[in-house]
Amino acid sequence: MKISEKISLKSKNTFKIDVRTSKFVEITKSDLLNFCDLINENREKILVIGEGSNILFTQDFDGIIVKYLSDEIEILTENQNEIVAEVGGGKIWDDFVSWCAERNYWGIENLSLIPGSVGASPVQNIGAYGVEVSNSIEKVNYFNFEKREIIEISNKECNFSYRNSIFKNDLKQKGIIVSVQFKLSKVAKPILEYGELKNMGKNPSIIEIRDKIIQIRKSKLPDPKEFGNAGSFFKNPIISKKQFELLKSQFPQIPSFIFNGQNVKISAAWLISNVETKQFETENVALSEKHSLVIINKNNAKGKEILTFAKQIQKLVDDKFKIKLETEVNIL
Repeated sequence: MKISEKISLKSKNTFKIDVRTSKFVEITKSDLLNFCDLINENREKILVIGEGSNILFTQDFDGIIVKYLSDEIEILTENQNEIVAEVGGGKIWDDFVSWCAERNYWGIENLSLIPGSVGASPVQNIGAYGVEVSNSIEKVNYFNFEKREIIEISNKECNFSYRNSIFKNDLKQKGIIVSVQFKLSKVAKPILEYGELKNMGKNPSIIEIRDKIIQIRKSKLPDPKEFGNAGSFFKNPIISKKQFELLKSQFPQIPSFIFNGQNVKISAAWLISNVETKQFETENVALSEKHSLVIINKNNAKGKEILTFAKQIQKLVDDKFKIKLETEVNIL
């Protein structure tokens, strides 16, 4: 267990916000009980982070930030058609996707190049290009701080929904995801219904799909190394069919997708693109020119500057479309 005190978090979050934390602790599986002793002694707030790719810090964190490092991959079961692999929570998500693609294990290739760690993937129920990670998760192994033990949580018990799970609600900051079990297919099962993927033909390889998605994401999303950002700042709103019909009568061009058969998912990017956001851009904060869902840190912005900018966008969208945009980013 490595403990650092009063360190800058600028390199620990993709927004590159320069705030500090009382303690930054890096642990592996063998450190879990020792970490429990540490938090019991200190009685401070706890924040579990992965790669810091879905966080906006608006102030110093007065507590303990913990990063889980174990990143092993183990194949638990295998037959002719599928495998179940257990992956350490500290594994970089895209490294795991690459590992699967190289071995022709299908299921998560559409989630290529999403930033973050494997342990963070169930929390947000990450998704892209017609796929959510919950489609492939069998179980989550969760170390509960209070019980001081690892608990198996089934897919059903995770309460997955759109960009949501039990880990964002009842179990928020009450433990650490130490590993995730994924069921992956050895039989090709491409999902190509989304956007530019429709043009890939009938039988693209898993590598071709991964490469295409990486190409699309790089063309649409700014590199955090160039401009600090956390990817999509807002969720795509989900509204009733009745509300959608009223909206469409006023704005016929609004793009939409049927969601779970009962509701309609609206493009947040389209909503933002159709309000006047330029008036709020500053020397430090702006929307990305590549994608209107991405707020960028142009020049050492404070977290509160970015949050103010985001709230102004929310108000513009609400005033024009009567839709309240929810943040996808965790604001602290």
